[in-house]
Amino acid sequence: MADKSYPMTAEGKQKLEEELENLKKVKRPEVINRIKIARGFGDLSENSEYSSAKDEQSVVESRISQIIEMLQYANVIDTDKVANDEVSVGKKVTVQEDDDDPEEYIIVGSAESDPDAGKISNDSPIAKALIGKHVGDVVTVETPVGSYDLTIKAVGVA
Repeated sequence: MADKSYPMTAEGKQKLEEELENLKKVKRPEVINRIKIARGFGDLSENSEYSSAKDEQSVVESRISQIIEMLQYANVIDTDKVANDEVSVGKKVTVQEDDDDPEEYIIVGSAESDPDAGKISNDSPIAKALIGKHVGDVVTVETPVGSYDLTIKAVGVA
């Protein structure tokens, strides 16, 4: 599809390329070897090692296909082409709700999302509300359980 796009940072694209390389050169051969060994254990219908290895092979091949597609349709965001105070993929943004402590997020493509590390997907409700806005703007974040307002306090390079 021509309209398919996976926004990501240059760092995120590099990590996907490294993961793909590892899956193809390390993980795939390991799983193939496990399947060969398990075949030697006899009756495949009652062979749990074989079934486990085949399941793992399916997961590995599925992930390889997924990464290839994401890389094929990667849209690497060049933050240098975005205004310094504008929120975009690849930028770090500090927001504050009312008198709460400020929170800091790095907006990344969905493939790079890691909420525990403060990296939120561009598809998340917070990121959708923030992208394209500037320092000082107040945005309304719409979530399934209601909405709330955030003030953009700072925007910087991630």
